[in-house]
This record gives sequence, structure tokens and C-alpha cells, in this order.
Amino acid sequence: MATLLFHGAAQTVTGSCVEMDWAGRRILLDCGLFQGRREEASGRNQRFSFDAGSVDAVVLSHAHLDHSGRLPALVRNGFRGPVYATLATRDLCDMLLRDSARLQIRDAESRNATCVQLGISPSFEPLYDEGDVERAMTLFRVLEYAETVPLAPGLNLTLNDAGHVLGSATICLDYSRDGKPRRLLFTGDVGQGGMPLLRDPVPVSDVAVLITESTYADRCHPVEKNINAQLLEHLSYVARNQSKLVIPAFSVGRTQQLLLHFSEIFKDNVAPDIPVYVDSPMARAATQAYEIHRRFLNSETQARMAKGDNPFTFPNLSYTSKMGESRRIQVDPGPMVIISASGMCAGGRVMRHIRDVIADPVNIVLMVEFQAKGTLGRCIAEGRDIVQIRGKNNALKAKIHFIDTLSGHADSQGLRAFFGKLGNNIQTAFCVHGEAPQCRATATLLSRLGIPNVHVPVSGQPFEDV
Repeated sequence: MATLLFHGAAQTVTGSCVEMDWAGRRILLDCGLFQGRREEASGRNQRFSFDAGSVDAVVLSHAHLDHSGRLPALVRNGFRGPVYATLATRDLCDMLLRDSARLQIRDAESRNATCVQLGISPSFEPLYDEGDVERAMTLFRVLEYAETVPLAPGLNLTLNDAGHVLGSATICLDYSRDGKPRRLLFTGDVGQGGMPLLRDPVPVSDVAVLITESTYADRCHPVEKNINAQLLEHLSYVARNQSKLVIPAFSVGRTQQLLLHFSEIFKDNVAPDIPVYVDSPMARAATQAYEIHRRFLNSETQARMAKGDNPFTFPNLSYTSKMGESRRIQVDPGPMVIISASGMCAGGRVMRHIRDVIADPVNIVLMVEFQAKGTLGRCIAEGRDIVQIRGKNNALKAKIHFIDTLSGHADSQGLRAFFGKLGNNIQTAFCVHGEAPQCRATATLLSRLGIPNVHVPVSGQPFEDV
């Protein structure tokens, strides 16, 4: 008998983690960080609601920290089992988790320094350090797409391309119930079809139990506009006004999409001659991973790169790795474009750039990511008059613009199309990785498709005999 227990991404979009208990084995599907308000997220990340040492294996859908970012903490707390993922996910996790460890250490140091200033005994410890990341990385077991391996006698695992970011996968688990074969599919994050760089999501047939993301289930992405034309309009504006265009973007996925579009604009010689900075060492490393693991990209991009046309380079592009370089562009006047992480403005260098540009109405902040509830990015996207950055209030006067068609998540139509390819045998479905309205929208969609048992779980809720 299989039991599911939802530890994260239950009516929220962060902290992805589903536990499957089967025949005495405990398998985690993802082990992601909670993100959002600092105190709340920190508390949830520090506490596991289960014994980490009793977990037998982890399967990662992809490398984004909301899906992988608590893995070193799991190791710190006693986990020693295998971690299954694609090669690209493993290599991206190596970069992202090390960077996250450094941020955890700096955050703990900063909070302890504040305690000392207030006369309070410092008590903050990092969630994990680079030693924990080292130990976590030794546990990885790399799988190819469509390769099947046993997790336990009678329980088999297969990964298939999810089309979300480099190396992303849906997780397929085959087992039996009452002597009959049964298939569970955990979608991770399902990508849009027809997107640049990546292949379309690969459907899996004969699914009986579905655990699906819900990020954009209550809406359709805008009819695709010419993204190059939108970016060119913003470039022309900042060139005329000698201002700055700041784009918060995740290091893995969105930054590479943006570079593809900017490269086309600059290579066509239609853009004004202004610099574009990628101010994120992690984004630079991730872009190199896209170049190294090009076999995970779609055929069009592979053919382009085989001819020597690299979509991630163009004459006006510079990467700023060192902190001194980052601070220089922070104080330099415009015009310029700054692409920086994190995409939700929840940490990293982008927070300094946001702080420096939002007070001037001539500057632009361009939002290209989903913004989770409780993040700085969400406050900016909502157009609040005052936003808080590192404990201080800042007036928001800069122009806030959006490009929604770059999303790495399928929308309502995309999810419907994906569900329609999973076969007619789905008996039970669980809607996760979305805020409550989006999860309910997914549940409605699945019910209308004739699935008899559809659930919107809350954190900690178990479901037996699946």
C-alpha cells in the first residue's frame, strides 16, 4: 500500500516536497526551500516534520531551489540515501546549492551581528554549509530520460523531460496495488510547449495517480507578443532617458531565455548601443551549463549552436562576477540593462539594484517571473507605494512593466493539453505548487475532465492507499 504525505508546496509555490511511503520505503519527491517572508520561511526551513535519517531516497524534478534547496539540510539532519536526478540537474544543483550555502552563512552572520547590536545573545545558525553540500553531492545518482531503475523491489522510477528548465523532469513511479500495475506521475513544474531553448514536455500514458503543479492554472498566458519588440522598446526608452532597466531573473532558466532574445536584438543591429550586464556569478555558471549540456536543449537551438551561433553571447553583454564590479554598475549612471538574481527579489544582488533604482520614476523594473506571496518581487509587482528592503522602507516610483509570455510554467490551456495526454485511467489527483486559488482552479479543471477523486492537500496531510 502506498501513502502520500505533503510536506511543502501545499497551497503555496515554494518548499516542494512530497513523501511516498511504499512497502516500508520512504521516498521524497523534491526537497525544496520555502521562500517568502524571512522569519516565516526561515522557521519552516529549519524544521523537518519527519526524521531525515529514515528517508530512503530523494528524487529531484529539477534544480530550482524551491525544489532542491533543502537537500543539504536533509543531509545535515541524517539523510544518507541516493538522490536521483538528470545529469544537468545534478550539475546545476552543485552550483545552486553551494551558492545557497554561502547565502545561508552570510544571513546567519548578519542576523547574529544585529543581535549583538541589540544586546541579545546571538543564536542563529546557517541552515547548512558547503560541507553539507559536498556530502549531498556525493549521493547523486544520474538518470537519463526514459531510463527505468528500481527504487525498491516492485517500485520503479522513470524520469521524462518536463520542458521547464535545463534537465527538468517529471517523475514516474510504477508499482502495484491489489495485484494490478499502478502508475503515479509527479509533474514537478510543467513547461510551456513551443518555447525557445527547451523541448516540449513529454507526456506519460496510463497514469492512475497524478500530483500536478498549479502555478498558472487559473489563467492563460497573454497571446504571445513579439518579445524582441517589447525588449527593444525598453532599450530605446532607457537610451533616451539615460536611465536603468533592472530585470530580476532566476539564474537558471529565465536568464538564458532573456539572453537569447537580447542576442537576437543586438545581432540584428536594431538596438541602441547600451551595455547589458548579467550581475550574477550563478547565472554565468548556469549559462555555461546550458552550453555544456546542449543535448538537453531543443533541436533548433542545438543546430544553431553547432554552427557556432551561440544564443547566450552578443557584443554588448558583460558578466559581473566580482562584488567590486557589481558595485561599480550600481553607482554608474545609465543607460544600462541589469539582469540579476533572484527572480522573486528574495535575496542576492538584485535587491541592491532594486533599492537603488526604484526611487526614480525614470527607471524601469521589468518583471518576467512568477512572484510568490510574501516576496519583495510580489510587493513590487502589486505596485505598492512603499516596499521594504532589508528592513527599511523605500518609496516605489520607478516604472513597473511585465513580460508574462516568458513563463516556464504551463498555463490553464497548457495544463489541460498535458493532462489530456496522460490517458483515461487517472483515478486520483492532487493539486500542489500553487496558491490556494490556483490549486482550486486545477482541481476544477481535473474534475471537468472526469477524474473522480481530486484533492487540494494542506501541508502535513496524509493520503493512504493510493
